[in-house]
Amino acid sequence: MIDTPVKAASATTAVETTRTAYLVLGMHRSGTSAATQLLAAAGARLPDNVMPGDEHNAKGYFEPWKIAMLNDERLRAVGAAWDDPFAFPFQPLPRPDERGWLNRAMELFASEYGEGDFPLLKDPRVSVLLPFWRDVLADLGLALRCVIPVRHPLAVAGSLARRDHFATEKSVLVWTAYMLASEAYSRDLPRAFVSYDALLADWRAEAARIEAAHAAPLPALDAAAAAEIDRFLTPDLRHNAGQGQLVELGWAGELAAKVHDWLEAAARGSAPDRAPLEEAAAALARRREEVGVLVSPVTRDLDAARSELIHARQKLEHYEKLVRAYYEAGAVLDETLAIG
Repeated sequence: MIDTPVKAASATTAVETTRTAYLVLGMHRSGTSAATQLLAAAGARLPDNVMPGDEHNAKGYFEPWKIAMLNDERLRAVGAAWDDPFAFPFQPLPRPDERGWLNRAMELFASEYGEGDFPLLKDPRVSVLLPFWRDVLADLGLALRCVIPVRHPLAVAGSLARRDHFATEKSVLVWTAYMLASEAYSRDLPRAFVSYDALLADWRAEAARIEAAHAAPLPALDAAAAAEIDRFLTPDLRHNAGQGQLVELGWAGELAAKVHDWLEAAARGSAPDRAPLEEAAAALARRREEVGVLVSPVTRDLDAARSELIHARQKLEHYEKLVRAYYEAGAVLDETLAIG
């Protein structure tokens, strides 16, 4: 049984007047869903519309799909996409256009979360768009607490190979960009780096580390919440264990290895020198200058095509449901008339 800090919660409630949002940052397939489940069970509020589970994540993604769609649009507005390794660093638009995006995001966030306490935002795209979302949430009067899951990039690459058929080199490079963004954009915020493997092995210890890093208790981590977390944070969530050497992947693997070593140390509670992160970010920026013009437009166009296909499929499913409902209603009417 977790030792719930009831006294700390009471003290925090007495002095805390600003609404606080939890942000789960990090790369796709890196344990963000597991961390989000824990935070939601412990009292943070999920949005009204979340992505359902599928064959790649049976227990659900817990992402606000409407916000994810807006994030995809915002990335495409600067010629990037969610799987573009050169989406970091963030690229703001000219002020009039950026203000329009900020207003859209504010309205969408308010419609998804209402006025409830401790809204919980988990969409990996927020990691590379965090300067944008920090402006949005500041305008809404929200303080922020971040949780950043850390998973081996080769494990992430294995998952993306199954789901999206990405090459390993691409996956570890995108992982590097997301994790660099998560760290760089959250440095002045309360944040906790959480090992995905440690989370599955002993979530209570990781929850305690989150509370210590935030200097605040989780909103409602009681016995009932602990029992719920025990049910869903199970070892079967661990797939695609990282195997092999990152350095065998060339320069992309070398960058990922530097970033992973730093993050693993941070997840263990140390405060390592950020020099390796700065070196990796500079190297990624150089590659962006060299080949970004060849990579980003293609990535953006593929993402736009995927989005159009998904939208078309959703419309088709909607019309099919309407047609089925129409014929089912007709069959009921025929049966009623026959009985009469």
